[in-house]
Amino acid sequence: MKYLIVGLGNIGPEYQNTRHNIGFMMLDAFAKASNVFFAEQRYGSVAQCRVKNKELVLLKPNTFMNLSGNAVRYYLQKENIPIENLLVLVDDLALPFGTLRLRGKGSAGGHNGLKNIQELIGTEGYARLKFGIGADFNKGQQIDYVLGKFTDEDLKLIEERCAVTTEVIKSFCLAGLQLTMTQYNNK
Repeated sequence: MKYLIVGLGNIGPEYQNTRHNIGFMMLDAFAKASNVFFAEQRYGSVAQCRVKNKELVLLKPNTFMNLSGNAVRYYLQKENIPIENLLVLVDDLALPFGTLRLRGKGSAGGHNGLKNIQELIGTEGYARLKFGIGADFNKGQQIDYVLGKFTDEDLKLIEERCAVTTEVIKSFCLAGLQLTMTQYNNK
């Protein structure tokens, strides 16, 4: 059984360690823990690994955040992966910093990457693991905030939380969405 695990972010060194790139950071941590490396392919950087009897395709789209749906749709079709085996790793302003929340469906909540994915795959019914980045910005400063860099203190907490996201990804593939939500949400 195959799974598509997608980390959302923006490519390029200027976006490294920015809040909007936490999806890339979570997927990088998973790839490192799985001892696999990304290679540039069509629409993004791709790696493959196994978790027990499950085959995982890891994808970091190179289409920039707002066009992530192109890469997601392409790899779902190319690898013949059903929507229920898609997990998108994404930042969330509405959650306090470091909070993790797994959801099986829902609106894009103003997130342009999720909006584009939903438009191109035609459904809100796919799993997403949200990493809270907080909303510590003044009115009108949202773009600067999400594209702003994490502090050194933030990066230490992110490393710890990414260890948890690695376990969430494994559990999603092995135990399924509902059990994983029960085990990891609100913890």
